[in-house]
Amino acid sequence: MLHPLGGRLYQRTGAGRLARFLHLVRIAGMLDESRIRAALPIGGLGVPLHVLQTVGSTNDHAAELARRGAPHGTLVVADEQTSGRGRRGRQWFTPAGGALAVSLVLRPAVLRDVPPAAWNTVGALAVVEALRGLGVEAAVKWPNDVLLGGRKVSGVLAEAVWKGDVIEYLILGIGVNIRPESVPPDADTLFPATCLEQVLGRPVDREELLARIVGELSVWAPKTASDDWRRAAESRLAYRGEWVTVQDVGGDVRGKVVGLEWDGRLILETEAGESFRVGSGAATIRRMDAAAS
Repeated sequence: MLHPLGGRLYQRTGAGRLARFLHLVRIAGMLDESRIRAALPIGGLGVPLHVLQTVGSTNDHAAELARRGAPHGTLVVADEQTSGRGRRGRQWFTPAGGALAVSLVLRPAVLRDVPPAAWNTVGALAVVEALRGLGVEAAVKWPNDVLLGGRKVSGVLAEAVWKGDVIEYLILGIGVNIRPESVPPDADTLFPATCLEQVLGRPVDREELLARIVGELSVWAPKTASDDWRRAAESRLAYRGEWVTVQDVGGDVRGKVVGLEWDGRLILETEAGESFRVGSGAATIRRMDAAAS
């Protein structure tokens, strides 16, 4: 759990001055780096820590650190992204003070058990579990999104770098919409979005949520060696038991969502009762009665 107030800081500053300082931090939308550092590392994740006011892309910044030798567990957090992206190069909107934008460097020790694409779903599962800690029930929208009330609140982007046929490192990027200013208009998105504060009806502590997400990643990353992560993600899977269309480069396919394979592929069932698997490469899923995905 994140320390809400640093003990020594409180003693030095006094309750009144500290309260005013935290109020100004909240208004300015600044991330409180001292609180983030006080909560990390968790399960070996979160150090070294890089907290940035603004950045083009946290994934790009983390990748550059990894190229320079940054160790497993290195975490990049930004208050604002100016060139954030999701899968297939889509823009990810991260205004200053309105969202969480984080990227984690993962090294081969935890990358041997599932393909890189499956980490999109592992990351989404970690966010879903972190939100449960805030009293919010969310769902994993395969392969890499998180839904609240049928609207997208979070997206995950896993990007692997290979050395020959071996993964050198993987960057796991996670974005979460926190405040209303982080929600783009429906007309500008392929899938309607929402934010945590709209759903909860109260302010959300970004530093606490960040610590919860890192904590959940520390739980689920080692479990990729077993079937635990797949069963957990499957139990939180959006549209399970419903008919969907999966749009892929090879064309659209229809089926009923059954579950997930160990490698992150989606299991669908045809009207004839036959099952088939869909990879996450360029796939986009939409419910049959939905207008968009």
